[in-house]
Amino acid sequence: MSEPVCRACGGHNGQIVLDLGRQPASDHFPRLVEPGPDARHPLQMWLCADCGLAQLLSDPTVPEEPKGAEPAALVAQARDAVHRVSRAGLLPTGARVAEYGSPHGGSWLGMLRANGLHPVRDGDQAEVILDCFGMMHCPDQAAAVAERAGRLTEDGVLLIQYHSLATIIRCGQWNALRHGHYAYYSTTALITMLAAAGLRPRTAWTFDLYGGTVLLAASRTGEPDDIVRALLAEETAMRITEPNRLRVLQDEAAATADALRRYLTEQRQAGRRVYGYGAASRAVALLCRAGIDSVLLPAIADAAPAKQNRRMPGSGIPVISPAELVSAEPDEVLLFLPDLATEARTALPQIEAGGGRWVIAEPRPDPLAPLSVA
Repeated sequence: MSEPVCRACGGHNGQIVLDLGRQPASDHFPRLVEPGPDARHPLQMWLCADCGLAQLLSDPTVPEEPKGAEPAALVAQARDAVHRVSRAGLLPTGARVAEYGSPHGGSWLGMLRANGLHPVRDGDQAEVILDCFGMMHCPDQAAAVAERAGRLTEDGVLLIQYHSLATIIRCGQWNALRHGHYAYYSTTALITMLAAAGLRPRTAWTFDLYGGTVLLAASRTGEPDDIVRALLAEETAMRITEPNRLRVLQDEAAATADALRRYLTEQRQAGRRVYGYGAASRAVALLCRAGIDSVLLPAIADAAPAKQNRRMPGSGIPVISPAELVSAEPDEVLLFLPDLATEARTALPQIEAGGGRWVIAEPRPDPLAPLSVA
């Protein structure tokens, strides 16, 4: 293997802080008629000692992610974010806006149009540039930052939303690491990257989505406010750029996988039928690491038609529709995306009406309390 090179600063000094072994591509959901076995590739997180960016060490996979259904929680968070940024005066009426979206789907452009902003064509200059979980999908992080900064007008603002590395560590979200996701941003490392492109942090907003996300505003001038300084102080206290701090994720990976397998084994021995909900890319490594197959988990339901009649890579578990999940009359439903809890339970009241219960899959299987009846 060649010597690692930082995707942001080009440095060679760093350490592997999380190694999940060989895993299938988490964004490739084979059709049910494709028997496998699925190709597996090393999945490792490397921490740059020079700029502090946590990143995917290598990725030989080819992106091929079926579009997922946009969760209601993500839509609600985007609406809240647009309102808060507008209230801060950073979305002036008549401003041009460019969006770098995530390949997982979702867009803020409709809401930004409603706020009086005008979307521009790819490559055009804009007063507002939005990146919502987009830049992490770029193999060359330095080029990605430079491209966004290059399109920004002199007095413009760059808005970057990211799943915080502080959250990943605090919540033990080791399976945030996946092929196709090249960077895992601490606010500390992201600000260093922005500085290299001539941008300075201005302010930030935090949201509960995914356990904790940050929307950072940066421009060519200005000073960081108290919110940004507080985020940096928190990360300093966490020692977020120290390899040993991130290595707790390795222990959490083993504990989470062991707990899931133990739970499913016990449920099967007790004669209880367990199905899953949310065929998420983050579930791929968890299922593979835990050694789960369709014997322990017969199927996972997902609302996205593009994922139905396919299977989870590596584990071979079929992906079914929500209607098929209801017809199966499961005793328990493992929810692989906690942010979907309210949405899924509201859409599928038949599960609990039939005596079933919803269980959060990680970090440890945890049953949700029954919905109160009005």
